[in-house]
Amino acid sequence: MLRTLMTGPVWLSYGQIMVESTGEFAELGECFGGQRNGLCGATIEGHLRLMTGLHTGTVDFTAELHDGEPPLDDTWEETVETSYRPLARPTLSGLDARDCWTLDLDLVHYRVRYCGWGMDAAHRNGQQDGEPPVDRYLLQFWPAPPAPDRVVKVTSKQAAYWHEFAREQPFPAEIAARKLENARQDEARRLAERAAAWGGALPGERLERTMNGQELASFDRALVDELEQTDSQTLRWIARWAARRACEEAGYADDERIAGILDRMDRGADWLETLNGPPRQVEPGGPASATVHQFITQAYGWFADRDPIDNTITVVSATFNVDSFSAAVETVWLASEPFPDKTRLLTELHERFLSNPTV
Repeated sequence: MLRTLMTGPVWLSYGQIMVESTGEFAELGECFGGQRNGLCGATIEGHLRLMTGLHTGTVDFTAELHDGEPPLDDTWEETVETSYRPLARPTLSGLDARDCWTLDLDLVHYRVRYCGWGMDAAHRNGQQDGEPPVDRYLLQFWPAPPAPDRVVKVTSKQAAYWHEFAREQPFPAEIAARKLENARQDEARRLAERAAAWGGALPGERLERTMNGQELASFDRALVDELEQTDSQTLRWIARWAARRACEEAGYADDERIAGILDRMDRGADWLETLNGPPRQVEPGGPASATVHQFITQAYGWFADRDPIDNTITVVSATFNVDSFSAAVETVWLASEPFPDKTRLLTELHERFLSNPTV
């Protein structure tokens, strides 16, 4: 029994037609790796790559489904066979997928016979607009267990060229090994680039989630690593010291309000009291009143042209981070902004707290 799955002109480009059930595109060489024939590539599971003589234009094409192996038709100039099993309902289209046909095939193993006629003429002359197709092709399926591909008949230079091409392609195992090695190299490059962005070593989870951690690590990774090994109390001292040094370097130290904020920070007041001062006292029996705090949304960071109070609030607020390491790293990076040479602040920090601590 014969059933025609599709028939008619197929538009193609680059001399290729695809029968696709994987949803993924495969490189041409991969489709033929380990095969003898170069006209019907079936190395990629669920995928057939069919070569034509014509580079761009339309070819006459027919796809058939048979109950059993059909007899060979010697009128075709080229004939090859291979095995194929779709992974889903396959579609047939030219390489650019301008037209697409769904092929009514079950998800079983098939033997495939691909026949062609007029390949050399189509390759040599091409096809002008409005001209009828020069080459034509037949694709036949019938249920059969997997078997090696074979070249049944070859007469054209184009077919001979593609058969030679197929035999030069690496076997699937070699292709898989190359892909694995390429993936390994890509991952190694990715990790190396990531490490470089973090100052020469990959960050741990604690550093990675720290605000400004990457910025400070890329500038001085050794310092960041030392901070990560420093006890919590010292990290708090470092954060407060850095906030004060930033205000001093920026010339804010003589501002009475800023001096009060820094003093309350150093005494260990909570965040609201540090920024706003102690809560107002209420006379016994007097009316209760709530302290009103105003918060302004602004760009995060230290900016030279911003109001000194805003910069101070930003850097002092960083010292209150729940995690002491994050508080130190975030504050130190913010505090380095008013220094023309950031290394001066970091050198002072190291000498004061890490080399010979004098807290």
